[in-house]
Amino acid sequence: MKSKFSYKKKRKRIGRGIGSGHGKTSCRGTKGQLSRSGSSRTPGFEGGQTTFIRRLPKRGFNNTAFRKRIEVVNVDRLSSLNEKEITPALLYEKGIIKKKCDGIKILGNGRIDKAITVHADYFSKGAQEKIKAAGGKVVLVGKGNKTVDGE
Repeated sequence: MKSKFSYKKKRKRIGRGIGSGHGKTSCRGTKGQLSRSGSSRTPGFEGGQTTFIRRLPKRGFNNTAFRKRIEVVNVDRLSSLNEKEITPALLYEKGIIKKKCDGIKILGNGRIDKAITVHADYFSKGAQEKIKAAGGKVVLVGKGNKTVDGE
């Protein structure tokens, strides 16, 4: 049996005749922008007054349009690939680099045990030392294809 006192609030049935108390204007008041269907204003709208954000002065420089997007790969990820020669195309194909970027930088986090040739745009000093110590080669891409060893 349903209780006499219900804790659930009844839904407001709008536009269902004058006897409901929510008829005619359907709780929107009379006239004006907000009484019309599909009415919405942009966030920050101040009734035609110049918005606060536009009243503030513009200052500084934003570098987002000009910045270089560089993907970072650590040495331990390279050693797990089981390849003799690692290129940017191979890194993209294997899913190590997810998106298009302006360059690849190899960092020296982790260990490398096998001799591999690594082609990338940038190398940290630690990464260069670890790759060379394992008997590998470091090749700079986009810099005239010179090896860092001077070979």
